Amino acid sequence: MSAAKNTKATTFEGFSEEERAAMKEHAQELKKTARRGSKQVDLEPDVLAKIAEMEGPDREMAERIHAIIKASAPELAPKLWYGMPACAKNGKVLCFFQPATKFKTRYATLGFNDVANIDEGTMWPSAYALTDLGPDEEARIAALMKKAVSEGE
Repeated sequence: MSAAKNTKATTFEGFSEEERAAMKEHAQELKKTARRGSKQVDLEPDVLAKIAEMEGPDREMAERIHAIIKASAPELAPKLWYGMPACAKNGKVLCFFQPATKFKTRYATLGFNDVANIDEGTMWPSAYALTDLGPDEEARIAALMKKAVSEGE
């Protein structure tokens, strides 16, 4: 028996330029972590420098979110993750801020990884689109951060 050949041409364009750049940034972050070994290093200056590179609304939201996280979940450690400001709990990335300009999207994103305790039943959001931050959004982010670092119910 011979196998039928797929004659339909398939085009794979691969990763975008922005995705490749993020992967390169992540590789550099991993190399930097490996060079440190087991030493704990304060990465807040790196995070603040990355935020300072952002422009306009992205920078303003990232600065504000960083301050909210520090106030509501001070036990989290600032770090970079794929070139984005992030925070870790016990060495694992709990949340990150993805500026809209990073992947040329129409909104910034506050995302949570599985170590965040934000579970609500059997389905819950793990990322939030942000176009602006007002007092209501800031209060919601603070509450989310407190819940994310809690030990659960």
